Amino acid sequence: MSINVLDNPVWHSLAGPHRQHAHQRPLASHYPRDMAPFSAIADASAAAYADLALDLPPGTEARLFRPSHEPLPEGWQETGVFPMLQMVAVAAPSDECAEPPVALSPADAPAMLELVEIANPGPFEPRTPLLGHYIGIRDGDRLVAMAGERLRPPGHVELSAICVHPEARGRGYARRLTLALMRRALARGEVPFLHVRPDNVAAASLYQALGFTVRREIVVLWRRPA
Repeated sequence: MSINVLDNPVWHSLAGPHRQHAHQRPLASHYPRDMAPFSAIADASAAAYADLALDLPPGTEARLFRPSHEPLPEGWQETGVFPMLQMVAVAAPSDECAEPPVALSPADAPAMLELVEIANPGPFEPRTPLLGHYIGIRDGDRLVAMAGERLRPPGHVELSAICVHPEARGRGYARRLTLALMRRALARGEVPFLHVRPDNVAAASLYQALGFTVRREIVVLWRRPA
């Protein structure tokens, strides 16, 4: 029986399409901290946690996407537990969008960082845009909405940083951005997926309206050596 890569998305992303970014050990891996704050383990064994500890800066936690809230290994402490709904889509609505979003480039990084500081879509670091394709919507010269691709387990792409400036909400921008990225992924033969907090009912409802369904609950564990 094959293991679904979405049960351990960071591990399979770093072992696959993002291997060039990985700080890799046999049983643990990390993204560069200025790219994404995530780490991964191949399994929940003591050996995997030993590998994980080797590349963690002192006092730094590992942020792990795990299929369940696994027992805390000896010699480790837990600093956070964050359940997330993992949603996937196998088709996109066929209706036409308004003017398509624009592609964002490294030159847009300051504006992207400013927007995520205001809209707070989740972790976003200075080099996060290098992980995939990012798109946005401008109001005049100001970037008011954006979204992009982050994790890349084989055959899949995570849609992330979907956010809209508070002054620009209610205009359908999040839908336009998400739909554009869904279509891009599906055209490549990849399955788009995303993660959303269970209490973020508005976002989950939008994604469901676009054809996403809940695949499972994923738990983000923040853990560090004691």
